[in-house]
Amino acid sequence: MNTNITANLLNKDHIKYLFSIFENNNAEIRLVGGCIRDLFLNKESKDIDSATVAEPNEVLEILSDNNIEYDDFAIQYGSIIAYPMNKKVQITTLREDVNQIGRHTNVIYTTNWEKDAARRDFTFNALYLGSNNKLFDYFNGIDDLKERKIRFIGEIEERIKEDYLRIYRYFRFFGLFELPNITLKDQRIVEKYIHESLSILTNEMIRNEVLKMFNMPYTLNCFNKSHQNQIKFKWVEIIKEHFIRTNYELGLNKCLNKIDNIIN
Repeated sequence: MNTNITANLLNKDHIKYLFSIFENNNAEIRLVGGCIRDLFLNKESKDIDSATVAEPNEVLEILSDNNIEYDDFAIQYGSIIAYPMNKKVQITTLREDVNQIGRHTNVIYTTNWEKDAARRDFTFNALYLGSNNKLFDYFNGIDDLKERKIRFIGEIEERIKEDYLRIYRYFRFFGLFELPNITLKDQRIVEKYIHESLSILTNEMIRNEVLKMFNMPYTLNCFNKSHQNQIKFKWVEIIKEHFIRTNYELGLNKCLNKIDNIIN
């Protein structure tokens, strides 16, 4: 691990400050997810997520005692947006997701970091970085990053049924790599649930996830399984047909049309 890179992130003033006030309250906190993944891809991450053993009310108390502004609209999921030094950081209490169906879940708080990691979608999104510059990698996410693999944590079909947006996140992360290492068996399993996802997710949810694909470093990899022949992944045509059938003009003219514009 390049400790200089991780140290640069941890040494940002607002992160140092946030970590210090949690540690002063004996509440362990670590950075987690995309900001750590992006470090190893030499990308700067705009979104900073963190995880803590402190329960939500404790988090609010720590923030209030230190005059840090926050938004608590997602507190029922253990998640609070804090603004240390006017910089945005998401703080989420370690949790297990129980009886998760679609996008609905029952939340149980825990102090077990590996249980928190197990609820996350892909191995490289379950990386944690502590204030001592120690990396915690419970599912070999670093190896998958090196090998350019998008690998689910746990059984694929079960994880998709918990949250059907993971279908589109799966294809979005193809755009992380110039040459993603795609496991065809996994791809076929994911594609089995595209039609089922349409009865669970709103058009707006799908559109928002597709729009994120346009911000990936290698956007075309999200849509095309063959650049040479311009053959699209099955999901693109299915979503297009669905948007046409449901007369979702916003999805057609402010989202999917961008794919053809990029290709052409």
